[in-house]
Amino acid sequence: MCADESYALGSRKHLQARPYGHTGWKRHAMAPEPGARPEDLEPIVLSWGERFARALGALAGSGDAEVSLVLVQSVEDLDDEMSKGIVLSAGLVAWLATARAYVDIDQYIFHECDEPTTEM
Repeated sequence: MCADESYALGSRKHLQARPYGHTGWKRHAMAPEPGARPEDLEPIVLSWGERFARALGALAGSGDAEVSLVLVQSVEDLDDEMSKGIVLSAGLVAWLATARAYVDIDQYIFHECDEPTTEM
């Protein structure tokens, strides 16, 4: 399986950037359509297969790497119950356990404030 993004210890994203303090390898799964839920990405992760999960688990178990599933969710309608929260199925939790992965959830809430902004 190929990485969508990778970098080596000590390399830089651009000349002015600090060197990376670790080696990184990333695989991205993007929402299939606008308004999709994080759970809609589950089939993509599971399609990476049990063999890949075991390989990640072995790497994590060696102490040479950390494995994580990073979920980024943007909430734009606070009144829409379906736009909030994330559900992880038993199948995905089992895959993550095999991969010895932790879950990192970043949720961003975008809304219009009723309060006027003050300009300085």
